[in-house]
Amino acid sequence: MDDGEIIGLFCERSEEAIRELDRRYGAASRRMAQSILGTAADAEECVSDAYLAVWNAIPPQRPERLGAWLLRVVRNLSVSRYRANTAVKRNSFYDAALDELAETLAASEGPEDALAARELAGYIDRFLSGLAAEDRVLFVRRYFFADAVGDIARSLGMNENRVSVRLHRLRQRLRSYLKQEGYIL
Repeated sequence: MDDGEIIGLFCERSEEAIRELDRRYGAASRRMAQSILGTAADAEECVSDAYLAVWNAIPPQRPERLGAWLLRVVRNLSVSRYRANTAVKRNSFYDAALDELAETLAASEGPEDALAARELAGYIDRFLSGLAAEDRVLFVRRYFFADAVGDIARSLGMNENRVSVRLHRLRQRLRSYLKQEGYIL
């Protein structure tokens, strides 16, 4: 079943929509949530919450790319859960990925920085579109999906050191790109 048919099921308020959504995107959703949260139980709860959010949003929304939209909802819910779970303690999986980018990107302090965050997102989108496909995959898997360096290395047939070095170089290129575009770090 394609995305349009699944969205149609949501519009009809058919419970089959959730089953089809899970069949098509459930594994990727759980994998992303677990990469961020580190536990299967929390990941499963976030995915279930995401399905509820999709159920409540369609209609009136009709996303063009259902899978990407769902993964963004899962990621946002997972990050919120992660922050709640680790308010006092650190979780090495996601903190490590965030720490790597911390020196490149400035932190947002409040609502007044929302415009700057959108502007930064546009710069990062343009930066990513200019990368070779493999570099884009490395960057997105590490810093969006929060995949471990070892997992990325295994899936791409590389050693961990090579992945780490390439990620480091990508962060340096991002920093240079942002400076070139006039973004103040």
